[in-house]
Amino acid sequence: MSTSITPPASLPQAIAPETSDLSDLIQETLALTQRLFIQLQRRPTTLIAGIIQPVMWLVLFGALFQNAPQNLFGDQVTYGQFLGAGVIVFTAFSGALNAGLPVMFDREFGFLNRLLVAPLTSRFSIVLASALYIMTLTLVQTAAIVTMSTLLGAGLPGLGGLAIVTLIVVLMVLAVTALSLGLAFTLPGHIELIAAIFVTNLPLLFASTALAPLAFMPTWLQWIASLNPLSYAIEPIRYLYLHSNWAWSDVVMQAPFGDVTMGGAIFPSSAFASQPSC
Repeated sequence: MSTSITPPASLPQAIAPETSDLSDLIQETLALTQRLFIQLQRRPTTLIAGIIQPVMWLVLFGALFQNAPQNLFGDQVTYGQFLGAGVIVFTAFSGALNAGLPVMFDREFGFLNRLLVAPLTSRFSIVLASALYIMTLTLVQTAAIVTMSTLLGAGLPGLGGLAIVTLIVVLMVLAVTALSLGLAFTLPGHIELIAAIFVTNLPLLFASTALAPLAFMPTWLQWIASLNPLSYAIEPIRYLYLHSNWAWSDVVMQAPFGDVTMGGAIFPSSAFASQPSC
């Protein structure tokens, strides 16, 4: 005759440690971000090319327009000083616009499906990981561009100016990364996403104040450049480079529809970046 043995009531029972949703979200985000950096470590050419390309822009475009009329870019302003802000913004914009490609490839190879069925605290960690990864790469690229432009004689903003430059870059990266991830979840494949990137990238560059001032453009292009979101990131950074003393009420762009101040240029980026990504 068999008898069942019950453990004494005095023995302690194992209790699972309690964790909060926030800590789980942070842990998931860091793990997914680490995965992206492992991929970068295995393919470092992505970061190397991302640093070399904007440096080449600074050197080659600066040399190409070094004999331009002196007053074209303002009083005693060289083209190298004028170009630095445009290269910073366009590099950050291009990197953020490509943020959806890793997610798209994960989607096509089936890894994204595994993540979606995994017991994640929040699927938003997938978006946060991509944003952190792109933001880190962009800040490294920005530091390289600022260093090179300083060596080329473009000068360097003060600590407050560098903080505002970082803020503008971060806001723009968050906004464009959200847009790119939305396309990655919406478009049918990576061919369509790459096509959207190509169609968006260069037109927005040439229809902004990255390479030429508004006064140099025809009237119709002035209106387009004045409505281009890149111009609202470029002009405050350019103003910080050219003016050691600045205020939020300073006019940074004289658009056809009116003057745009420092605060007025940064506000649209912060409003867009605060919207949910997908």
